Amino acid sequence: MIKKISIFCIMLCILVAICCTSMQNFAVLQASASPQEMLDITSKSACLVDYASGTMLYEKDADKHLPIASMVKMMTILITLEEMEKGNLTEETLVTTSENASGMGGSQVFIDPFVEYSAGNLLKGVIIASANDASVALAEHISGSEKTFVGRMNERAKELGMKNTNYSNCTGLPAPEQFSCARDCAIVLKEVSKHDIYHKYSTIWMEDFVHPSGRKTEIVNTNRLIKYYDGCDSGKTGSTNEAGCCLSASAKRNNMRLISVVIGAQNSKTRFNECSKLFNYGFANFENKEIVGTEKALLKLPVNKGKVCEVEVFSQESFSVVSRKGDKTEYDVSFEKPNKVSAPLSKGNKVGKVIVSKDGNVLKEINLIVNEDLEKMSFKDCFDKIVVGW
Repeated sequence: MIKKISIFCIMLCILVAICCTSMQNFAVLQASASPQEMLDITSKSACLVDYASGTMLYEKDADKHLPIASMVKMMTILITLEEMEKGNLTEETLVTTSENASGMGGSQVFIDPFVEYSAGNLLKGVIIASANDASVALAEHISGSEKTFVGRMNERAKELGMKNTNYSNCTGLPAPEQFSCARDCAIVLKEVSKHDIYHKYSTIWMEDFVHPSGRKTEIVNTNRLIKYYDGCDSGKTGSTNEAGCCLSASAKRNNMRLISVVIGAQNSKTRFNECSKLFNYGFANFENKEIVGTEKALLKLPVNKGKVCEVEVFSQESFSVVSRKGDKTEYDVSFEKPNKVSAPLSKGNKVGKVIVSKDGNVLKEINLIVNEDLEKMSFKDCFDKIVVGW
């Protein structure tokens, strides 16, 4: 009996040892798995980018050439917005639609041919409902033909540094040699997000598209995250048999904006879930720190021969860094500047540089500018100053 109990005790000890070893191995495996690996993104390609700094926080085949379906329209939207910014187009500009544009298949707002629509109404149809017909109508108006417009799309992509993109049409309908990648989709969304007119429409969930005849087409935002994800205020969906389900979106919480892109998801639910999963990962693990801002003056400089004695100097642009929460890294900010500036000077004139460094390495150099016009002191001003001083 005692012998049997001894054997049982020995076997029990061995079993406990095996279990402990297994648990230790599992714990080591969990510790070695990075948060990125635990995201388990199933889409063909994906990325998460910090808007302010451009830092890539997560990537999965971010440069892989893939069809992106209607996410192509982000470049169509960008060029239209830039035409408005240049003054070549306004939201009230009347665009005469063609039979070619009105006959486009896929997602549409069912525009009538040979009718005048406002450019703003057509743009709204593209941004909210991903309308192919409205996209072609805008392209034909801006460049004369869709083919010429596509040439501009590819030129703009090169200017933005989109190295893995080629457009064949302005809609994203399947076409030979049309492809992009997650990284490039993030770049174009960032550019589009700089325009106020875009945000005027990107956050609309549901609205009537009113035709010149009075006929109405109900349109619903194809980006469900606008309604269901806290902080999401922009984005573009895409879906074809060739491309699968795609989404590029942007969300902001506190002082941090992120851009999330997924390409080639198995279904619509997956693209929204995985885009949300990327946002959650970014907001939970990172924070954005503004090192140099544009709102407050960085220093004051004496003014030589000016009506004022000194002038406030500002950074021409802001500079932020993204870091893991809890990171205590210090950044050095220094200036290259003259001892004084001489009037006259115009608002926006460069008067030096602000330099951001880390561990002795320069990260960014930004121009220092004056934020007001500086007039030169006249003879009368000099005389008055002498009299007041006396």
